[in-house]
Order: sequence, then C-alpha cells, then structure tokens
Amino acid sequence: MKNFVVRRFAWIKELGAFGIFTKDALAAFFLPPFRMNVLVDEIEFIGNQSLFIICLTSLFTGAVFAYQSWLAFSIVGTQSLVSVSTSLALLRELAPVMTSIVVAGRVGAAMAANIGIMRVTSQIDALELMAISPLQYLVTPKLIAAIISVPLLCAVFCLIGNVGGYIVGVGVCNVDAGIYIQKLKEYLDPMDLYHGMIKATCFGFLISAISCYKGYRAKNGAEGVGRATNESVVLSIVTILVLDYFLTVLIPTGRRLS
Repeated sequence: MKNFVVRRFAWIKELGAFGIFTKDALAAFFLPPFRMNVLVDEIEFIGNQSLFIICLTSLFTGAVFAYQSWLAFSIVGTQSLVSVSTSLALLRELAPVMTSIVVAGRVGAAMAANIGIMRVTSQIDALELMAISPLQYLVTPKLIAAIISVPLLCAVFCLIGNVGGYIVGVGVCNVDAGIYIQKLKEYLDPMDLYHGMIKATCFGFLISAISCYKGYRAKNGAEGVGRATNESVVLSIVTILVLDYFLTVLIPTGRRLS
C-alpha cells in the first residue's frame, strides 16, 4: 500500500524538483561570469535556424484558415469578415501555439538530447570538476534565449500568416482588397498582438525548461537519452495546449464584452 501511494503521488516530487531546477537556472543568469557569447549562439539556434520552417508553416496556416473562413462565412453572406477571422485567430491563438509546437519539436528535442548525452557521458560531471556550473553554462542561456526568440518567431508567424491569408482571401476567394484591409483596421486591437506575444513568451520558457530538465536528469545511456527526448517533446506540447486555455481566459482582451 505504501509503495502504491508513493508511485501515485510521485508526480508531486517531480514537479517540486522541476521548480527548484528552473529557479536555480534563472537565478544563475544574474551571477558572474556572464557568457553572452553562449546566449547569442542559443538565440541564433532557436530563432534564426527556426525561421524557415516558421515562415513555411505560417504561410500555409494563414492560407488554409482564410479559405475555411471564407467557406463558413459564405453560408451567411459575410465574406468580408474573412480578414478579421483569420487575423484574430493568428494573432491570439494559432501563431503562439503553432510556433511553440514547431519549436518544441525542433529545438526542445535538440536541447533534451544534447544535455542528455552530456549527462550520460559524464561531461556534466567534468564541468563540475572544473568548477563550472552546469546550470549556468548549459541551461540558463537556453532559457533566456527561448524567452527572447519564441515571441519574435511568433511575430513573424503572425506577419507571414496574414500575408498567406490575404493572398488566398483576395486572390482565390475574390474578397475585395480594400474591404479586406479596412476590416482589419476596424476590428483589430493592439492587445490582440500582445495577447499572442505574452503566450509565446510563456510557452518558450516552458519548452526550454522542460527540455533541459528532462535532458539533465537522463540516465541509462542511449536508451535514457531517447526516452528523455521523447518525454520532453510530448510534455511540452501537452503543457502548451493546456496552458493556452488558462492564458486565454486570464489575459485581458482589450475589448469590452457585453
């Protein structure tokens, strides 16, 4: 019975360990030495190297959402709202969620695998022997880089996604170009963009924290690294989807709702 209870509530212990790990990694950012070159390298890896897949994904996401919106609005004769529907969906939901999922699959897996390999091959132990903090050297730059890079990628997703929506809305669905732009000016609010950027910042932090934690605690050789990588991606995506609802409810809309 005791072993059953321990296994049943082991996630509480795991959650506490994750919180301590993340807190220590963030605190290490404010302690010398400040390795800005490592931070820049991580920003380049997370942001610049993800740019092509983000642009490609966003272009077709905006295009397909605009076309589906046009099909739905055509039933009630309100095709002019295609631009508003597409832009609001991109800015508030699709851009932060899709960007984070892409980053979790591409960057999160790489983070977990990289740190996991260093753990099982005793490279992290070697850093400790050289009086170098593994958290400060390996984890902290990844956390800060993700907090910086993912919102910027989200902004790019919004821009390219709206371009894709405009191309399909005007070129394929024959929505008047002037009306398309006018509806955007009339209904969009700056808070819609801020809403998505706040979400992307939270998601980016969680992706890097979960991935680094899973990699840092990897064990049992190559099999353990593979398991840690798989768990980091799955847990990151599930966390993104669950947290998205609560952030949607808690973040102000910028509009007065009746």
